[in-house]
Amino acid sequence: MTSKEIANGIVRAVAILTGVFLLLYFFYKIQSILTYIAIAAVVALIARPIIRFFRKKLKFKNSLAVLATMLLFVGILFGFIRMMIPLIEKQSENLSLLNSEQFQEQIQQILVQLNDYFKAKNINIFEQLQSLNVSSVINKLPDLVNSFVGAFGNIVIGMLSVLFISFFFMKDSDLFNRALITIAPKGSESKVLKSFNTIKDLLSRYFVGLIFQISILLILYTIILSVFGVENAFVIALLCAVLNLIPYVGPLIGAFLMVFLTMTSNLHLDFQTEILPKTTYVLIGYVFAQLIDNFVSQPLIFSRSVKSHPLEIFLAILVFGSLFGILGMVVAVPTYTAIKVILKEFLADNKIVQSLTKQL
Repeated sequence: MTSKEIANGIVRAVAILTGVFLLLYFFYKIQSILTYIAIAAVVALIARPIIRFFRKKLKFKNSLAVLATMLLFVGILFGFIRMMIPLIEKQSENLSLLNSEQFQEQIQQILVQLNDYFKAKNINIFEQLQSLNVSSVINKLPDLVNSFVGAFGNIVIGMLSVLFISFFFMKDSDLFNRALITIAPKGSESKVLKSFNTIKDLLSRYFVGLIFQISILLILYTIILSVFGVENAFVIALLCAVLNLIPYVGPLIGAFLMVFLTMTSNLHLDFQTEILPKTTYVLIGYVFAQLIDNFVSQPLIFSRSVKSHPLEIFLAILVFGSLFGILGMVVAVPTYTAIKVILKEFLADNKIVQSLTKQL
């Protein structure tokens, strides 16, 4: 090998590495847009059974079926926002955010009741609680409000973008197929299309299954909160159920949220005799609902939708969570399912692949 060939090889390698770096940097800069596209793709997958129902059962044309589905989704979204307003208003009233003196009195009253309770257990925490600098928290409220307004604006832009992209994903279902044919290696177009269609079917069933999972949790949470007289039980239950979309971490956040909202809904009651027992019972009910979800709902949904063993799903979530954090846990099941389908199509003779994909 001559020095010229070596130099050309080095230049080519540097050029490739530079191109890869620039491409990754470009993806990093447009990560919000990629997120919108990913969410829109999920919405389109969830919408597939609904669009199919409108087209086959109600004999709608494709455009009309897509429009009806979009209106249904928008109605659900606005219904969710409308349900959130009474909860926010009630919590604002409970916390007396517009009356700082009353708010401080209620906080002081709770601190005293907490101190009395823990003193009965020979635990003194009042000094530590008194050391909290409440004024510094209040001074940060304007910055918090500005951050909230900015985040709200980004959320609105994101939702409009997702709706716009989702509409065209639903309307032109062959859009991805044509793109894949264009970039697929020559001679493998049929395998790529077959894999993609299988992935679409499995993921569509998976996301619909998640809706059933959330619905079951919503019913259980609503019953628990209603039995113990918590206001806005349905909305609180819906928030906690949706948080279960985040594996393992979501239920913990949901437990904290349910406990917090249960306590703040009863600030006018005595802490030891009313608030603490009611909150404890609600938490026990929440744990019971989670056990039903973990050992009944999830295994059935995962095994029937993505055709994977619950242990496979558990390990996949752990691996993706370790590599990519919470986002990795959220996308673990769809990504693992797509990898299995691709491996089955292109490495069907491999024994390991055969063992992992025998249910597909």
